[in-house]
Amino acid sequence: MPLKRVKMNRFKVLLVDDSPQTLKALGGALRNHDYDIITAESGDMALEIFRTNAIDLIITDENMPGLSSTKLLAALKTLYPDVMKITLTGTSDIEILKKAINKGEIYRFFPKPWDDFELSIAVRQGLQKRFLEKENGKLRRVVNEQSKLLSELEKDFPGISEMRTTEDGSIIIEG
Repeated sequence: MPLKRVKMNRFKVLLVDDSPQTLKALGGALRNHDYDIITAESGDMALEIFRTNAIDLIITDENMPGLSSTKLLAALKTLYPDVMKITLTGTSDIEILKKAINKGEIYRFFPKPWDDFELSIAVRQGLQKRFLEKENGKLRRVVNEQSKLLSELEKDFPGISEMRTTEDGSIIIEG
């Protein structure tokens, strides 16, 4: 039996950098993928975009005037905890990198200049992870609803959820 391919919905990817050239380069790195690309030139603009769009993944520069990537991602951790986060950095300062990783709970970080292929792979893997987490959440809700329904049925029909098996694992059906 052939495997069924699951079509993932189009993902929204937000690119944040104060440099229009960097935004163009990032967009170019992801152009061959089926993503909705949105850009922002500041952390404040990125937060505004989040208010009106369901963003799946954000790629942001660490060193921006105003709201830094670390502060932006820390805010997103609280407001939108499920979004996947990738940070780009031109700095080699370990303390800044640790803050970005720990406060923003980033998925990955890349030094500037980045490798387009590696970045596109990380984006695809991050989005697949996000998709699977959403699906897992849906399944968990179904299981919880079914468990609740089974508990209610058990009250009206005691023993309905009881299953007896033989030593070889066969199910015993009464009556």
